[in-house]
Amino acid sequence: MIKVITFDLDDTLWDVRPALIKAEAAQNSWLKAHYPQVLEALGSEDLKRVRQHVLAKNPQLAHQISAFRQAVLQQSLEESGIAPAEAHWAAEEAFAAFIARRHDVALYPESEPLLEELSRDYTLGALTNGNADVTKTPLGRFFDFALKAEEVGAAKPEPALFNHALQRVGGKASALIHIGDSHDHDVIGAYRAGIRSVWFTQEGLSSEYADHIISCLTELPNLLQRLQTATDS
Repeated sequence: MIKVITFDLDDTLWDVRPALIKAEAAQNSWLKAHYPQVLEALGSEDLKRVRQHVLAKNPQLAHQISAFRQAVLQQSLEESGIAPAEAHWAAEEAFAAFIARRHDVALYPESEPLLEELSRDYTLGALTNGNADVTKTPLGRFFDFALKAEEVGAAKPEPALFNHALQRVGGKASALIHIGDSHDHDVIGAYRAGIRSVWFTQEGLSSEYADHIISCLTELPNLLQRLQTATDS
């Protein structure tokens, strides 16, 4: 019996692009008002160099995207002549402006009614490589738990997020199923963790690793019903 359903967030339950555009604009608006000189560095080839420098110095930030963004901001500020202590404060403030709009997500129209229906019969969890906090979105009320890669120190397709979710069902893989849009992260990650996956893709593709494929979220309840019926029989 499936007891827990986990969802990826970005591009599975909402289109992430509008939120990222607004978040970047909010961050840059704050910087323009306080440190306009740093915007040139953030909008040029220098940004790529700064990102590489920060990762080389702090490889653990590869799976901590919030801390990584702040570190890149701080490095950029320091390179534009801001003292380290002030650059640290400014990076935190600029990131606060970013993350405040990061949760202004454009929900897919099917997401809310789907989660409302599923939450009646299943425990719902969120597993994300991103830094969106689902509890700060309109969908938060449907989720029983949420896990981020930056919290566990490893991103999908590494099995860490899935293993944490498995604790919710006492390690019984057959009681959990994961839904996500990324084949490389969600499908392969679930496969590596030994749990079933549903690949949400509108591209008409096939996969030897995905247990099931849907092109619209509205297909999910019927799929789950078929799986439960097969288990009962």
